[in-house]
Amino acid sequence: MAFETILSIFLGVGLAASVGFRIFLPLFFLSLAAYFNVWELNENWQWVGSFTALIVLGVATIVEIFAYFIPWLDNILDSVAIPMAALAGTAVMVSTASNLDPLITWTLAIIAGGGTATAIKGASATGRLASTATTGGTANPVIGLVETGTAAVVATASIFAPILAAFLVIIIFIVIFRIYKKLRPKT
Repeated sequence: MAFETILSIFLGVGLAASVGFRIFLPLFFLSLAAYFNVWELNENWQWVGSFTALIVLGVATIVEIFAYFIPWLDNILDSVAIPMAALAGTAVMVSTASNLDPLITWTLAIIAGGGTATAIKGASATGRLASTATTGGTANPVIGLVETGTAAVVATASIFAPILAAFLVIIIFIVIFRIYKKLRPKT
C-alpha cells in the first residue's frame, strides 16, 4: 500500500472521529481543504470542494455549533445526529480514500468511518444525557464547547497531519473506554 493511500485512510478516520463530535464541522474543514487544494478528493466527491458546498457547510457548521449551546436542543440534536454521524463518517472516508479497490474503500468507509463516528457520537450523546440528568443541563454548554474544540483539533490534524490524527483517535477511544469502565455498574 502506498504512503499516500495510508495517509488518506488516516485522514478519513480522523475526520470520521471529528464527525462523532460535530457532523458538519469536519465536512466544512474538508471542503475548505479541497477548495484551497490542500487535499485532493476522489473524483466523485470533487463537489465537496466547490464554493457552493463551502458556503452551505459553513452555515450548517455555525448553526450546529450554536445549537449545541442550548441545553434542551442539544439532546434533541443528539438523537438525530447518531444515524447522521454514521452516514457522514462513511462519506468522509469514501471521499478521502485513494488508490483502493471500491470494495475495500466501501468496507473501510462503513467499518472505520461510519463505525468510528457512530461510536464517538453515541458516547458523546450518552455523556450529554448524563450531564442533563445530573446538572439540569447547566453543564451542557461546557460539554458542547469541549466537543466542538475536539472536533476542530482532530479535523485540523486530520488534514495537515493525518498520522497525528490517527493517534488522537486512539487517545479519544482510550478516554471513552476508561470513562465507560468507571461508570459501568460493578458486578
